[in-house]
Amino acid sequence: MESLTTNTDVRLTVTRCFRTLKSSTDSSDIITALRTLHSYLDEGPDSTATSAERAEFRRAHYSSALQLLVSNIQADWLHQLTAAQRAELWDGLFLAGPPEQALLVLMDAIGELRPTSNLDHVVSITEKFLQRGRLAELLWSYCLEAAPSDSQQLRETLLGRISALPDITANKLQLNNRALFRPQQYYPLLATEMLTALEHTCQALRAGTDCNLTFVAQTLGKVCIQGHGGSVLAVMAPRLSACTRSDMVWQRVCWKLLENVPQRWMETVLTGLVQAVSGPDALGRIIGNLVVTNKKAQFVITHKLLLLQYKYETRVLRIILGYLAADRDRRPLLIQVLRSVSQAWANSSAVKHTPLEQQLYVSKALLLSVSLLKDSEIQELRSELLQCMLGGMQTHLDSNVVRIRHMGMVIGEYLSSRMDINGTKLKFEYDQDEETRELLSLLAPGACDEPEAEPVNRADGPQETAESAQNASQTTSGAQALKTDPDSDLDSDDELTPYDMSGDQEISKASPPRYLRDCLEILISSEDPVRVELALKAAESLVRKNSFAAREISVQMSKVLLHMDDKYNINGFLYLRQATMVALTVTDCIPVAHYLTTEFYSLNYSLRQRLDILEVLALAAQELSKPVTEKKAASISSATTAESTPYLGDNPVHWQQVVEKRIQSKTKRLTKKVNQPVTKATPNRYAPVAGHFFFPLLKNYDKPQVTFDLLGSDHLVLGRLIHTLGLFMHLAVNAPIAAQMGCALLDFVWAVRYHADQMVRRGVLFAVCSVFLSMPSQNLLVDISDQLFETRSWLADVAEGDPDADCRSLAVQSLVLLDKSLKKQLQDPQAPTVET
Repeated sequence: MESLTTNTDVRLTVTRCFRTLKSSTDSSDIITALRTLHSYLDEGPDSTATSAERAEFRRAHYSSALQLLVSNIQADWLHQLTAAQRAELWDGLFLAGPPEQALLVLMDAIGELRPTSNLDHVVSITEKFLQRGRLAELLWSYCLEAAPSDSQQLRETLLGRISALPDITANKLQLNNRALFRPQQYYPLLATEMLTALEHTCQALRAGTDCNLTFVAQTLGKVCIQGHGGSVLAVMAPRLSACTRSDMVWQRVCWKLLENVPQRWMETVLTGLVQAVSGPDALGRIIGNLVVTNKKAQFVITHKLLLLQYKYETRVLRIILGYLAADRDRRPLLIQVLRSVSQAWANSSAVKHTPLEQQLYVSKALLLSVSLLKDSEIQELRSELLQCMLGGMQTHLDSNVVRIRHMGMVIGEYLSSRMDINGTKLKFEYDQDEETRELLSLLAPGACDEPEAEPVNRADGPQETAESAQNASQTTSGAQALKTDPDSDLDSDDELTPYDMSGDQEISKASPPRYLRDCLEILISSEDPVRVELALKAAESLVRKNSFAAREISVQMSKVLLHMDDKYNINGFLYLRQATMVALTVTDCIPVAHYLTTEFYSLNYSLRQRLDILEVLALAAQELSKPVTEKKAASISSATTAESTPYLGDNPVHWQQVVEKRIQSKTKRLTKKVNQPVTKATPNRYAPVAGHFFFPLLKNYDKPQVTFDLLGSDHLVLGRLIHTLGLFMHLAVNAPIAAQMGCALLDFVWAVRYHADQMVRRGVLFAVCSVFLSMPSQNLLVDISDQLFETRSWLADVAEGDPDADCRSLAVQSLVLLDKSLKKQLQDPQAPTVET
């Protein structure tokens, strides 16, 4: 009965104040009404309202009072108040009551008011609301509630206002937005307010008061899911890490905070947290054994961040795996992670169809996981690791990509060293690049943690340092004694200047061959390593100087060089042999090209020899497509020039040039003209023979042989073949046969456009780029008009979804070239029409 009377009295008083604010024009009555409303918010000893009346006003009338003030913000009595009265009576009502109700009314007012001075007034109050720590009071008020006192809908609305306040204000204020409302300042402020609420919670727990962290956890999750977890956790993680280092109450609060994060937001919170903490120990203190008790957290930590996503730094991998290995309850999850990561690393389909960046990420995770295992755990997982090592290494070493092969080598070496199979360890030879050095650097911390190695190093280090210092001092003293001894300079040779022998050459008993046939005979029959080396070094120059003799034996010499092995370990053997074969192909194009293209599909050739054939043909085609330089032309026609040029005095200069020089010296010009050398047109030596290089390689690609399966296991040669054909197509630009070559090449690569190997796909896309670049635009519409739509759709799919970055880039370039060619042809009024 007493509570009912209290509620009635408060309702009547508030109603009377509302009527005064709506209808009265007397400023004294307005001030009295506002002070009456303020009395229900004053909790000091001088307050005229009882605690029951204050509670009833906060519960039932506070929001209505604020809404009334906002609706009458244009009233005359508000402008009659002085600045001090307005700040105390009007603004104070928003800054003294329940913060959640005030924030909701202020955000609704910002969304409803038009851009006027009234809106600026409300924005200023909201800014004061944030500056005075009212957000911390709001969060702390929810921490004191044992059970939610408001509706779920009201709580969701409040969470939305808190997490999206910068968006709401930016959409309304636009360029006039306040600096405090910007994300760079608001979210660190919100993080600080959450830390304040957590600190109050710790103090309350020490005092024996129960608290509820559900709303704070929901606020953290809501902010993280909206993409601002980095800004918030960058402030919270260092503070939580420092507070939990020696305070168990803080650890309990952090564990409870993470447990109360809703499942739909757990992933974003954990993802931001592992990136913000300083190390695995800090992560363990903040989240505890959350991965053991929460299935969502376990999936995110042990699977998604390791196998499905690969955008994080190596530091994140160290933190996650170190966190799993640090506690006895979490260590079984580390073994589970090792099994899943090793299976993913050894999966042949994953090696072929996942990006290189993801494979490198998984390789790092595998190395770190194995390095964190104890020797006893390694022995338990010996069979699984051995299967992973054998299958995964085979898959990686079979790849055409050098980076993938290097990953397999590094991990194979480390796994074999940890398993110690019969005391043998794998050792590969590879050139260390940035990726391999990064993989090897992951193993350094594990090597430093060996218990027996550290004391030895610590004991031997000072001793070795002392011995080396003593030896150095003895050497220095001996040198000083020699300098100070007067008799030591009697037999000194310091004043004699050494003879320069840098240009000396070793005199060989054998002489290099001077004729091409002699060179061929030596390469065929000689067993003398010196003569063979001299013949091989002289072969290229002899071929280029004696083109007539080279044409007589070009095919025979190409056959000898193709089958020649490096029996005598000649320095630069591969380069010398290749350069000679290229010179033979350039000198006698059609017969040598016919021989090499025929032998490419013949029996009993190794993959290395077939690759050599493609490299020789590619280099020869490039040399033929280049114009003959003036230096070469001068050397070729030096004899005829010497005979036809008359000798005029000491300098054989033509008389017209002498006259021209005199005229230029006597002529005065205001601006001197820059004389650019005139480019002389030269015939393209490759265009007439392009078909002899190109079409024979398309004959027998689909006929598997005993030692060669181009469309099967020999995908390395297939990728190189397609790339070489694309190069031939690119060099044949403006050639009459280019259109025919382009149609044939598109038909060939269309069958292998979805090949599993990324090197083959790269070759296909390079060939398509060459076709669009070299084939005349009118022929694209006439000859392959039926395939253009399907080709464009395929290129768009590759550009969007291919796992290899180079393939996506080449697909985009192909689309650009195709659109450019079609646009150019369609805009040409003389372009031929295509009937459909």
